[in-house]
Amino acid sequence: MIYITGDIHGDIDISKLNIRNFPEQKHLSKQDYLIICGDFGLVWDGSKREKYWLKWLSKKRFTTLFVDGNHENFHALRKIPTMEKFGGIVRQITPSIYHLERGQVFEIDGNKVFVMGGARSHDKIYRKENISWWEDEMPSAQEMEKAIVALNTAHWDVDLVITHCAPRSVQTQIATWYESDALVGFLERLLSHLAFEHWYFGHYHIDRRLGKRFTALYDEVIPVKMQARPIMSTNTENRSDDND
Repeated sequence: MIYITGDIHGDIDISKLNIRNFPEQKHLSKQDYLIICGDFGLVWDGSKREKYWLKWLSKKRFTTLFVDGNHENFHALRKIPTMEKFGGIVRQITPSIYHLERGQVFEIDGNKVFVMGGARSHDKIYRKENISWWEDEMPSAQEMEKAIVALNTAHWDVDLVITHCAPRSVQTQIATWYESDALVGFLERLLSHLAFEHWYFGHYHIDRRLGKRFTALYDEVIPVKMQARPIMSTNTENRSDDND
């Protein structure tokens, strides 16, 4: 099984993963996965509090995977060595918590999963650079190029897409005032070519289904239920249902 949820912001919103709020975990094992759509926030300052919650999460029956959001300590995160797992590049935070590197296509529980972390912080004017905000929150041109290479290898056909923010056209459905930055524009370009069954993202602090194939997550922890899908054209003229 794969379950997916939104941002946990360190221990601020981690209560969604306790037994009361996520009772399905009683029936899971380490061969089942919970994916967090960014703003993991538990690789931050190395404090006793942080170590407590990492240990708490590691003891859960499931294995935790996460993409990075905008509220991460990227300097601390990138000090952790990379390794190969699930057919892509990850960072092992603990034996059962893994960071999924940007722009990779992974094989998770029999599904091809494309991930792209990062987002622009709308609150960075209230934060301090390299203390509570990092420029690395936005993917570099090189990271975007790696994503293109990975998707070329996958023939632009995956089962799931996991990101922190949404493509521009989907973000506009949430609120028209959100800034159209380089990353949401990049995701929009991917959307015009990519065949996929469902796209999950966090960042906006809402739980909402947007059309047939997009879900914004925050508090909810939901299972992925894969269905057989037809082969989809990569021609943009045939992709009118992307935002239904």
